[in-house]
Amino acid sequence: MKWSRFLRGIVVMATLLGGIYLWDSQGLSQVLTNDWIETHIKGQGVSGEFLFMALATIATGIGLPRQVISSLAGYAFGLMMGTGLALVGTILGCMGSFYYARLLARGPIQRRFSGRVRRLDNFLHDNTFIMTLLVRMLPVGSNVVTNMAAGVSSVRAIPFFLGSALGYLPQTIIFALLGSSVEVDPAKRITLSVVLFVASAILGVYLYRHFRHGKSLDKSLDDEVIETTASDD
Repeated sequence: MKWSRFLRGIVVMATLLGGIYLWDSQGLSQVLTNDWIETHIKGQGVSGEFLFMALATIATGIGLPRQVISSLAGYAFGLMMGTGLALVGTILGCMGSFYYARLLARGPIQRRFSGRVRRLDNFLHDNTFIMTLLVRMLPVGSNVVTNMAAGVSSVRAIPFFLGSALGYLPQTIIFALLGSSVEVDPAKRITLSVVLFVASAILGVYLYRHFRHGKSLDKSLDDEVIETTASDD
């Protein structure tokens, strides 16, 4: 067991260092921009679609905002295709960080986020699909921390991924619309995106407050939800 933990620790450190090296040496920090998308993704057909999904998977898996990915997807592929590709990439990133935590980094993550892991496990365990849907629809919270905390908990993978996919969908559509070049006046498109985002956030807060059945995911998150609701009122 000691050797097993030692080897897993080495693998974790190696993958983290390798990821940092790859990010810096290949200039990947400059990839997720409109100019790079214009040159390497937009109009490149199937190869551009697969390249974008791969980048979206890596980006969301390491914690970059999925809203940015959705906006760039809308810019590159339009509303419908952009929404689909961004959603697939985001789910694959979710699965990657979930299984990275579950298979390789269980010990370090449990030590670093022990309280959050326990609360998330208690929150999601009984009805994983619905409770995950509630969490994903909230306009607050860390996507990658939730993925990794769920990975080291006893949460079942499939309901967690399905709840995540459905919960991701509203904001994915909204930000793909924001980034797209659909035949709508830009000012109207931005206004519509803002209105839809606010409506989605209010719905997420409402569902969280009324269907969590007294469970608390995180005190600071609960405080933010209460403040959001109070400001809406």
